[in-house]
Amino acid sequence: MRAQSMSRHAGAFLVAGLLAACGSERLVPDANPVVAPTTSVAQADERLAAVLAERAAIEARHAEREVVCYAKFFVTNCLEEAKERRRLALATQRAIEIEAEHFKRKNKVDERDKAIAEADAKFQAEEAASAARPSAPPKTVTAAPPPRPPTVPGRVAKRDARAAQEAAAEPANAATRAANAAAFEERKRKSEERQRVVAKRKAENAAKRAADQAEKDKAAAAQQAPAPAR
Repeated sequence: MRAQSMSRHAGAFLVAGLLAACGSERLVPDANPVVAPTTSVAQADERLAAVLAERAAIEARHAEREVVCYAKFFVTNCLEEAKERRRLALATQRAIEIEAEHFKRKNKVDERDKAIAEADAKFQAEEAASAARPSAPPKTVTAAPPPRPPTVPGRVAKRDARAAQEAAAEPANAATRAANAAAFEERKRKSEERQRVVAKRKAENAAKRAADQAEKDKAAAAQQAPAPAR
């Protein structure tokens, strides 16, 4: 019995040692991840988008490994290994990101330098073409036209003639305005008279209807009254 117990303890120690050895195995870090060079801006944008997606996947895998580690005997070693795997994976993605961003910055500088060089070449060509053209002859100075005669006296004469014409027509205009005013007052008087007649007629009709209704009510009351006792 004692021999069997010692055998079991020895087996347990052996398993523990193997697990410790497996748990203490370290990953070899890659100090300089190899990244294929970017060849276009579109490819750089695709790589940057892929880096964002892969980083999310790395974090998800790391969370899953942590859950598995907590179920193992050597939790600390397992967590350290998971952390190292995460760090190496993120370092690789960071290298891809740095290379893609460097290509985009360099491409922008190259495009700017190219635009400046093209603008300078165009300017130089225009300067050369301008120097090769013959100079234009001097412009001929023409004499100024004679001054126009003043028009103020003519305008004053026209204004005075128009004022005199309006003054001559004023009596006729005044008579027309007076006739129009009188006609308006007459139409107004007739309209008010018609309104009074209509109002009077309505009042008479209303009084007549009221008297007729009173007679009808009186006759109806007389018919409904009881006969006197004998």
